[in-house]
Parts: sequence; structure tokens; C-alpha cells
Amino acid sequence: MQCRQQKNKNMCNCSYEPCSRKGICCECLQYHLKQRQLPACCFPNDVETTFDRSFEKFIQVYSRR
Repeated sequence: MQCRQQKNKNMCNCSYEPCSRKGICCECLQYHLKQRQLPACCFPNDVETTFDRSFEKFIQVYSRR
């Protein structure tokens, strides 16, 4: 399977500019799971910009909606 990095990048809401994993979802997911986090695409934009991508934050955000 070929990586669709450019297509993925167009939909990526990660606001961390020097990120080398933008558009490379498999690497992004591996990185964040090792950190006990979820990637930016799992969060609404207003929450993503806080850079709190913890599992706890994910539960907090989606249990109130």
C-alpha cells in the first residue's frame, strides 16, 4: 500500500508546525500511543491547540458532548 501523505496532510489538524509526521498517520499514531496520547485528529481544533492529547483529555472532551 502506498502512503497518501499529501492527501492526509490536507486533512491533518495538527498545529505543531515542526512535526515531521504530518500526513504519515501510521508514524503519528505509533508516536502518540508510545506517549500515552492520541493524535491531533482525535480532538476538536480548540482542544488540539492546547497540546493536551492525553487519553484522559479525550475522555473528558467526549463525555461532555
